[in-house]
Amino acid sequence: MILHGRFTAQHEGPLVVFLIGVRVNNWLRWREWLPVVRAMNPMISYLYNHPESGFLGLGGQWLSMDFRGLLMVQYWRSSEDLERFARTDPELHPQAWRDFFRKAFKGGAVGIWHETYVVERQESVYGNMPRIGLARVSKVVPIRGRLETMRERLQKESV
Repeated sequence: MILHGRFTAQHEGPLVVFLIGVRVNNWLRWREWLPVVRAMNPMISYLYNHPESGFLGLGGQWLSMDFRGLLMVQYWRSSEDLERFARTDPELHPQAWRDFFRKAFKGGAVGIWHETYVVERQESVYGNMPRIGLARVSKVVPIRGRLETMRERLQKESV
């Protein structure tokens, strides 16, 4: 659904942005890269079904310009929650990680990457857009009054 007009996301509390990507380096070695790509959906389903994990939701998924890579933007309540999921809770992620290294990483047919950002302040603008990015996991409000400029949106008092 398109939200007509200009809006901003109002997120309350701590926020961690986690970018995770995969890149197919050799299309012909699909037995190595396909399991890596397939491992993501069960993990995301688990996280949506377990809000106590600290996972707030997906901001979106994108295909790279060279059609070899996928990027997923995730929002988390804290870096501690993200680390707990990555290391111990549930066994689903550690098993997928072990499988990746055992079956795929050493062969080089597929690569993965991630970046983690602990966000102190954030601001956003969405114009005639569906919910995307932080707007998918936060309250969305029209931009007017004290929210007209980036500087004003970044001020804690205007949120």
